[in-house]
Amino acid sequence: MSTVQDTVFGIIAKEANIDPAKITLDSTLKDLEIASLDAVQIIFEIEDHFKITLPDRDPNFDTESVRGLVEAVEKLVAGKNADDASPA
Repeated sequence: MSTVQDTVFGIIAKEANIDPAKITLDSTLKDLEIASLDAVQIIFEIEDHFKITLPDRDPNFDTESVRGLVEAVEKLVAGKNADDASPA
C-alpha cells in the first residue's frame, strides 16, 4: 500500500466517520454511503493535504471511486514533484 493510498484512506475514514477497514481500492464513494457534501469535503481535505487541485468533471480523472482518487492524487503529486524539481 502506498503512502498516498494510506493518506487518502485515512482522510476518507476521518471525514466520512467510517471504519478504515471498510475502505478498499474497489470501493466507490457511493458504496461507502458517503453523501455528496461529505465527498466534497473529502476532496478539499485531499487537495489541502497534498497541495494539489483535483480536476472537476475531467473525464481523465475518476473521483467517484477510491482507486480513482488514489490514482489521481498519485499522478498530480508526481507531476507537482517533477515541476518542483525542474530548474526555473
